[in-house]
Amino acid sequence: MLFFLACKFSIKDPTPNIIFILTDDQGYGDLGVYGANDISTPNLDQMAAEGALFTSYYSTQPVCSASRASILTGCYPNRIGIHNAYSPGSEVGLNPDETTIAELLKERGYKTGIFGKWHLGDAPKFFPLKHGFDEFYGILYSNDMWPKHPQQGSVFNFPEILLYENERPIRVLEDQTFLTEALTEKAINFIKKNKEAPFFIYLPHPQPHVPLFAAKAFQDTQERGLYGDVINEIDNSVGKILKTLKEEELDQNTIVVFTSDNGPWLSYGGHSGSPGIFREGKGTNWEGGHRVPGIVRYPKAIKPNTIINAPAMGIDWLPTLVEFTNSNYPDKKIDGASLVPLLIGETIESPHDNLFFYYRENELHAVRHKDWKLYVPHTYRSLNGREGTNDGFPVPYNMNEIKKPELYNLIFDPEENINIAGLHPKLVSKISKIADSIRDVLGDRLTGVKGSEIRPVGRMD
Repeated sequence: MLFFLACKFSIKDPTPNIIFILTDDQGYGDLGVYGANDISTPNLDQMAAEGALFTSYYSTQPVCSASRASILTGCYPNRIGIHNAYSPGSEVGLNPDETTIAELLKERGYKTGIFGKWHLGDAPKFFPLKHGFDEFYGILYSNDMWPKHPQQGSVFNFPEILLYENERPIRVLEDQTFLTEALTEKAINFIKKNKEAPFFIYLPHPQPHVPLFAAKAFQDTQERGLYGDVINEIDNSVGKILKTLKEEELDQNTIVVFTSDNGPWLSYGGHSGSPGIFREGKGTNWEGGHRVPGIVRYPKAIKPNTIINAPAMGIDWLPTLVEFTNSNYPDKKIDGASLVPLLIGETIESPHDNLFFYYRENELHAVRHKDWKLYVPHTYRSLNGREGTNDGFPVPYNMNEIKKPELYNLIFDPEENINIAGLHPKLVSKISKIADSIRDVLGDRLTGVKGSEIRPVGRMD
């Protein structure tokens, strides 16, 4: 049976369509299939039942621009010079010399569209159409980078946020309640328009990043409040897309991926998501900052109710889609590995022995080595047990410091409550040497290592 599945990816078979759905700041515990009992997500729950669900999928960094760069390029974002989240007017962006999955798929004859949030540079030279996309409808950065931000709008002098179609702004974005539906309709129209040719749709929803907006039909419907309403509407969007695929007889030969760019922004309290059992959230390298939903549906190749416990990361989507589509790899080095063997049941082992967790301006904070996670000395933000409010305003973080390495076993202690570094000095030493090896390659600002393989970020001329 495994040989039969592997043969399905020969060049002679129909090339699969791809729909990659990405949410913004959604936590691990925000879907029914991941344990949420106060948000209704029947379509995503069904999608997981009909495909594969990852229990240990990680966003590559706990912040917007960096994690999105890794998905599209297959690289750790610091390899390509991308850090943090770009603000309006940033003079840097995704380097046009980098190769995105959209560009690789165009070489295979795909039609490519992005509908949602870009956040990889808002200068014209960095626009999506410069990176392999045929169509763009959406916004260039986060939906809170606008004058109405309750704390930062006047401080950062944010401009009005603009809605773009291709490379032309078409309106000022004020009330965002229409946007999830509008993005969904754009994706559905793209499916119908390009059903005779393979298509790649990248659907990076601006929600549930604050400020939260749900269409009227979804408001006041969920126990989780407005945040739950937003997730329920996104679930409805997924349902509409899956229904369209069936109506157009594209269902069996379309890969649909659903995941989040990082964990929940906990300082926003009731307006943020839930990390489930995991520690901390967005902006930290604890499990709650990175471990997010990961669901893949592809009836042609993935068995129903496939559960994948092996660790995987955002760097892995490009090589996975390359293998599924028989596309070429980028000429430049990437960091990801194909997840196809996991998805089709050839193996239960991760393609990675080690995963590396960076944040801020190229700071290495943690290394996952098999079932173990080592945190190296660094500072991180935390609410330290305090709860946020439910009014859409953030509460301030405290800064905590890890002064010496901490070690956790993620199988027996996924909540990361028990530091066992003192019990395993040899293991701490081993993983510390692994950390040194990646510092030599990708650098580490905290230790002053520059890194030998960092490529230049895109800059304004």
